[in-house]
Amino acid sequence: MPKLSRRSFLATTAAGVAAAAVTRPAIASPAPKPLRILILGGTGFTGPHQVRYAMERGHKVTVFNRGKTNPGVLPDGVEHLEGDRNGKLDALKGRTWDAVIDVPSTLPRWVRDAAQLLKDSAGQYVFISSISVYKDNSKADDESGETLTLEDPTVETINGETYGGLKALAEREAERAFPGRATIVRPGLIVGPGDNSDRFTYWPARIARGGEVLAPGNPTDPVQFIDARDLAEWIIRLVEKKAFGTFNATGPEHPLTMAEMLYGIKAVTTAGAQFTWVPASFLEEQKVAPWMEMPVWIPPAGDMAGFASRSIRKALAAGLTFRPLADTAAATLEYYETLSAERKQKPRAGLAPVREAEVLAAWKKKVAE
Repeated sequence: MPKLSRRSFLATTAAGVAAAAVTRPAIASPAPKPLRILILGGTGFTGPHQVRYAMERGHKVTVFNRGKTNPGVLPDGVEHLEGDRNGKLDALKGRTWDAVIDVPSTLPRWVRDAAQLLKDSAGQYVFISSISVYKDNSKADDESGETLTLEDPTVETINGETYGGLKALAEREAERAFPGRATIVRPGLIVGPGDNSDRFTYWPARIARGGEVLAPGNPTDPVQFIDARDLAEWIIRLVEKKAFGTFNATGPEHPLTMAEMLYGIKAVTTAGAQFTWVPASFLEEQKVAPWMEMPVWIPPAGDMAGFASRSIRKALAAGLTFRPLADTAAATLEYYETLSAERKQKPRAGLAPVREAEVLAAWKKKVAE
């Protein structure tokens, strides 16, 4: 594969950013019909974006949660029902809603209990799943790809080994309780303001510091992610349309490379960062892990060859749209700057500055040999 010059990076970045700048529906426009929407959760990462958008569209929103996460984060006018997915669902009884959006669930039991209780009092059940449910990531399948199973379907330990399988089982619980009325949304990496995982935030924060930045793999490696605001708003529009079925939900609309992403992020900073591309094979030798230490990126090879190329044709046909990468990058950086100094010193993803410098030095030494 020919080596790309910096000029080529910039050219392809401009194309990628332009491709991502799809016109989005005006958030102030009213929905065709006001709906009663119940959101299970609603105060975490995507929930507040979803609540605000739904209310701007004229819907009546009720949230059900324990009342412990981010108190005060939701706007005035939201109805709060307090309870717990572990058996304390009484607040949901005797009520009717046009749609239920289950945001935080991973355990199948949580979905089964809520969906069974609500199946006769709600018209639609939207379950937020994950692209982690797919059994085969070696090819870019669509929603028809086989999903994971668990040897012990009663397991309730949530970790990297069980997460995808638990989400797949939870999907089936939603479909069982709401046959023909379930909507399964499978997001990829969710990013943007409010993300506390640092799995995308690392890049705007690192690039804004300037200097030499370790860039992983091949500049043309594909990446996929979705802004939490785009995901949240689209889910509300799915409810307005009564769109049922299963949808992959990642982005952007057109293929995006690692180089396009990094240069697109750089375009919203003034620090003058410079990228040094280090091959995946060398990073593996240095025990630098993709995804968590080099966020967003996974080498497109072997068992993960199709991980960052999932088809989103069905979601696009159902109205999924994307804001420009520049918007996501700038809003993420603005959010990062609100964090405390202590929190910034404890990133949850990415390479520590000392480790990054060590790997860059080792790479330069190898190149010079």
